[in-house]
Amino acid sequence: MKIKFLTVLSLLALCLAAPAQEHEFTWRRVTMDNSRTGCKPATADNVPEAIGKMQGGRYFAPSGRTFEGGATSRVAAIVLDAQTRMAPLKEVIARSSAVMEVSYPESALSNWFVDELMRAVADSTGKKVDIGIANFGGIRCAMPEGDVIKDDIMSMFPFKNNLCYVALKGSDVRYILEDMAATRFQVLGGVKVVAKDGKLVSVEVGGKPLDDKKIYGVATISFLLNGGDGISVARNAVELQVLDGYIIDTMLPFVRSYGKEGKPIEYKTDGRVTLL
Repeated sequence: MKIKFLTVLSLLALCLAAPAQEHEFTWRRVTMDNSRTGCKPATADNVPEAIGKMQGGRYFAPSGRTFEGGATSRVAAIVLDAQTRMAPLKEVIARSSAVMEVSYPESALSNWFVDELMRAVADSTGKKVDIGIANFGGIRCAMPEGDVIKDDIMSMFPFKNNLCYVALKGSDVRYILEDMAATRFQVLGGVKVVAKDGKLVSVEVGGKPLDDKKIYGVATISFLLNGGDGISVARNAVELQVLDGYIIDTMLPFVRSYGKEGKPIEYKTDGRVTLL
């Protein structure tokens, strides 16, 4: 025991006597691309062309390069092995004319979503829907250009939020929009809003000035009824209906309808939210 103790003391003495080494670290941002392998997102029908293939422990990448052993081969084997189980999600259900991404204060993607939300709520309830309110955070990824697979839409709208119909007085609609003007606007439909320096300048609903005394039909999602993202659409509601099913149950059939009709997914901004 004494010998072991002396050995430990000797090692500590050597460590303390050794000159301190200084290490310098730098960080460099590197874009993740397909430069090494040539891989691209796969559908259910083009796995070898998009991701490559494994043969005898070797990975043959779409770029023409071959990898034997190492991290690239091991990762490729795992990804390729998962493709059979992922095939149902890789089904091509529509095509998109261009990439659509979320941007503030409005975007083609967010406008496309909230306008469909309004239509779906109106169809489900048989009620007139004047306004749509959703949140940017509920749209989790961009619409790709070209093939749109089932997984794209499920990844875009992953949250289990119900569609809702809320009847609100114009004064309560104004309160919600004033709060957005002072903080941050969310996804809006059916309105044309102008704001400056955190205050509303004007609000139109269906081309007419917002009437504080009128009752408006509002389409929204359950997350925003009572405080989600700081919004309480159900506050002072004259009527509230929480519909069956989630957002994806509306958006997935909607996207499939584009594919069945042979028309591309495309949309635009229209100045519905203007910040001066």
